[in-house]
Amino acid sequence: MRKYVVYLVVVFVVVLGALVATIVRGQSPVLGLDLQGGVSVRLVPVGDPPSGSLDVAVDIIRNRVDALGVAESEVTKEGNNIVVNLPGVKDRDKAQRIVGRTAELRFRPVLAEVPPLEEKPPETTTTTGDPATSLPPDSTTTTTTTTPANDEATRAAVQAALDVCTSGDLEGALTQLTAIPAEIPNTRVADDKAKACVVLPLFRSEDDEPAARYLLGPACVDQECTGGTFTGKDISGADTEFQSGQGYAVNVDFKDSGAEKINGFAGRMFGLQPPQNQMAITLDGIVQSAPAFQDSTFPDRTVSITGGFSRSEAEDLARLLRYGALPVRFDESQQTVENVSPTLGKDQLRAGIASGLIGIALVSLYMFLYYRLLGLVVLVGLALTAAATYSLISYLGDSIGLALTLAGVTGLIVSVGVTVDSYVVYFERLKDEVRSGKTVRSSVDRGFARSFQTILAADLVSLIGAAVLYALAIGSVRGFAFFLGLATLLDLVVAYFFMHPLVVLLARRPGFLRARYVGIASGLDAQEAST
Repeated sequence: MRKYVVYLVVVFVVVLGALVATIVRGQSPVLGLDLQGGVSVRLVPVGDPPSGSLDVAVDIIRNRVDALGVAESEVTKEGNNIVVNLPGVKDRDKAQRIVGRTAELRFRPVLAEVPPLEEKPPETTTTTGDPATSLPPDSTTTTTTTTPANDEATRAAVQAALDVCTSGDLEGALTQLTAIPAEIPNTRVADDKAKACVVLPLFRSEDDEPAARYLLGPACVDQECTGGTFTGKDISGADTEFQSGQGYAVNVDFKDSGAEKINGFAGRMFGLQPPQNQMAITLDGIVQSAPAFQDSTFPDRTVSITGGFSRSEAEDLARLLRYGALPVRFDESQQTVENVSPTLGKDQLRAGIASGLIGIALVSLYMFLYYRLLGLVVLVGLALTAAATYSLISYLGDSIGLALTLAGVTGLIVSVGVTVDSYVVYFERLKDEVRSGKTVRSSVDRGFARSFQTILAADLVSLIGAAVLYALAIGSVRGFAFFLGLATLLDLVVAYFFMHPLVVLLARRPGFLRARYVGIASGLDAQEAST
């Protein structure tokens, strides 16, 4: 008897304490895309890529999004398209940049700095500056006309100079570039080849204007590229660290192949005059960072990149280095980015909650009319389960980013039926025990011992189904499976530590033995008739 009292006290203290703590801490369930709004990105690949490449792309995008801490994000394949749902994200441009990078992450030596592009073509200048280090804007001759940087003739002349650079003649390439009577354009993404020299911009902020532009050499340690290209595949990991006096830094761990290449770059470039002592990290035709070598060797295969990074800049660079780029190129003209309205999400949430409350009210009314006093046990049990579920979902949302979607709400509503089934199985077994001539008090324990086996078997079936759905399904179906499984586990706990102890205590009350007060009237009537 005392054991059951302890069970009930512990259940009420734990559940109500968790609920109060959740409210006091201001926690609430994290809502998914369909309930709180956000951004949905659809990526359309160029051509017909292999299914395996799409699977790899999905995994890389999922890693990128998970690293951002976006709760309940969804990355799924729909035919040959990839759909990325980012709940709570309001910056659609940033979302597009995060999920759509397709080029190969490369490491290139910086050969020279290139003058910035002008919005309006100024007088064209040619230079006699030191060709080994830069293309400075100071001039020795001027002309009165200029050629746009995107002119095909200009591009052809620049490409010819880059070809000379690729062959290893840097001085000859710089001489040709300085002789071009026009702005030097950036290398197009289609021409951004790993084993070729390129001109790429460096952006230090979200502004459209680049902070610098560089002439970059091939992503190879030696001229013949015998050791292969230096890419993101040579990295094993990257994370951020705050260093006293340096600010935030990015620590990069290299594989064996990467360690050999980074040491080859460092041995060749350390001690050179800027910017030729810098190594550019490039992706999608943009220099993501261009750190200078501070040492000629890195024996432990770990390199620390510093540069006055803010925390967010360091985290962005670490994510880029960890997850690299996608093996599939996407058609930007067909790429769509849609904002999901928070208002629509709120309407769906209200509708889901309303339907759930209506269902619970109808079930509770039926249970009360059919089981009378035992119906109150069901009502209190459902209230405790709801409080425990709310507290647990809020905690998981705050700690691991678990989000509640409309599918999750559906799973919780369905779980109400699973919970009520447990009460029905027990109460009907209690009736059978009473009909067989046993007293109510003895029937309470015997009936639970036998009915709990049925309850356990039924809940295990639900758990297995939820686990299979979660493991094999994608998107919102996983949310449905997770919340259904979570509620089913809570049902087992409540059935054992609340339902049975409370019925045991009620069976000790004289009023419980009156047929009109309880839902086992047919059993009691049969018992009275037999006596």
